[in-house]
Amino acid sequence: MPHKLRQVRKMRGSRTHGWGQIGQHRKSGSRGGKGRPGLHKHGWTYVLRYEPNHFSKDKFKPPNQKQPKIINLKQLEEIIYRQQQNKKAKTGKITIDLKEIGYDKLLGSGKISVPVTVKVPSCSEEAKKKIEEVGGEVITEAA
Repeated sequence: MPHKLRQVRKMRGSRTHGWGQIGQHRKSGSRGGKGRPGLHKHGWTYVLRYEPNHFSKDKFKPPNQKQPKIINLKQLEEIIYRQQQNKKAKTGKITIDLKEIGYDKLLGSGKISVPVTVKVPSCSEEAKKKIEEVGGEVITEAA
């Protein structure tokens, strides 16, 4: 609440208002600089505590590189198992459209024990061989 006896009223005409030399308590030098200065010097403890990866080199990723979303046979087996548990799958050969689920490529890590028809944009040779050994088939689409 403003009143007559505030400190600024007492300091009228004193030029420095109790801060000594004129350069003190003026502009951004009194707060250590503008923005994020001195992170390698007087702001180093802040970096250690709050931004430990501030100076890491892996920040820029080229925007035009799209990584294909992949799935292995062992994850495909889990999807088949869940469909059988939910009784969505019919008896006999199961059909799964991996593009509809959101995957771009099927890889051959793991085993598969159920004959299944898989629709996928691309597939590795090993995955195709393992599925066909069990009695299933792979339908690859031209991407």
